[in-house]
Amino acid sequence: MTVRGGARTEDEKLAKRKEALAHPVVPKVIKAMARLNVRLFRLTNGRVGSTWRIGAGLRKPVPVLLLEHVGRKSGATFTTPLLYLEHGADLVVVASQGGLPRNPQWYPNLLAHPETHVDLRGERRRPVRAREAEPQERERLWPLLVDLYADFATYQQTTDRVIPVVVLEPR
Repeated sequence: MTVRGGARTEDEKLAKRKEALAHPVVPKVIKAMARLNVRLFRLTNGRVGSTWRIGAGLRKPVPVLLLEHVGRKSGATFTTPLLYLEHGADLVVVASQGGLPRNPQWYPNLLAHPETHVDLRGERRRPVRAREAEPQERERLWPLLVDLYADFATYQQTTDRVIPVVVLEPR
């Protein structure tokens, strides 16, 4: 159903987004863009690739870190760029994967191997320990994360899963 002037309702927008995310090429595009982001970030020590300027980030750029994680099955080391929130001494990341139906691979990898490192702009290999935010903690952090990047709210509406929030504590 549409409203005046052909504008779509919120339900129609979400349905269209779910349909688009269901296309098999979407995860491949996300993975390719992530690899490019990691390369640019590392090549420039974060001068390029340390700020997200897509979607809601166009109006309000969001900081990006590089998360190192070890494959729970392969034992291989991977690096993933993620938006993050500084919350006191902690860094907070979201396992949103754009609202796709499954959690991103880095999430179960971190649960299996929580001792890891992140790279921030101008800072290489900060040691951190990852843990999933407890339900009440997630409730407190979620509005701050949506304020940081408004599209997180859309991602949560798009998927049936509760999007995990991960706290990276200094070690």
